[in-house]
Amino acid sequence: MIPDLRCFTLPSGRIEHFWSGPPPDPTGENPTLVFLHVGLGCAVQWRDFPATIAERTGLGALVYSRLGYGGSDPVSLPRPLSYMHDEAREELPRLLDVAGIRSAILVGHSDGGSIALIHAATSKGRVKKVVTLAPHVFVEDVSVTSIAEAKRAYEQGDLRARLAKYHANADVAFWGWNRAWLDPAFRSWNLEGFLPSIEVPVMVLQGEEDPYGTRAQVDAIAKGVSGPVETMLIPKCGHSPQRDQASFTAEAIVRFVR
Repeated sequence: MIPDLRCFTLPSGRIEHFWSGPPPDPTGENPTLVFLHVGLGCAVQWRDFPATIAERTGLGALVYSRLGYGGSDPVSLPRPLSYMHDEAREELPRLLDVAGIRSAILVGHSDGGSIALIHAATSKGRVKKVVTLAPHVFVEDVSVTSIAEAKRAYEQGDLRARLAKYHANADVAFWGWNRAWLDPAFRSWNLEGFLPSIEVPVMVLQGEEDPYGTRAQVDAIAKGVSGPVETMLIPKCGHSPQRDQASFTAEAIVRFVR
């Protein structure tokens, strides 16, 4: 089912989003689940997964498309190599303020997971827990290799046509992500210095067959964060646990949230 998409207006542009479950608790006592999508994703690509988690936990869920993705306003290219830092420290706080979310559980996939970790480290008080699906805290050779293969698929295969189904401007969505990750200077991108500042509970879910990252990412997060951490390597799972192993992933997240 296609969700009822609406827009927030931030100083930087319009943000496409939809809600599942109850609205934000004005007291902040009951947190809102906030879903942050993968590097080539958008709000609707989460499908019914947020609604499942919202229903089973009794919490509301905000699912949104970052600028440059889905039906949100485009961004200028090239993206700065600090785009995930900028999203975590500038755009996400503004979005949560406009949405009236005083207490949040962040659920981030890939780039969204990295953004969630940065935000949890730099914005104290509002974030109560963090769930990360296939996050990155440093650049691995396997990541660069797979992203280079995505470039070939976009230029020579059907990836552009497939992305155009979800993004108002597929070129902005793709090249903003791809060119940043393939920039030689991006090799030094690293989030490990943020991890000790994360004191809230963190869950890390990683597919054993993920072509974009290895368990080294999981181990670095588990070693680095200051708060409680739970990690899971999921068999027969690639880069999207919420699709490849949807039931297992939902069960794990619901238990962690509760």
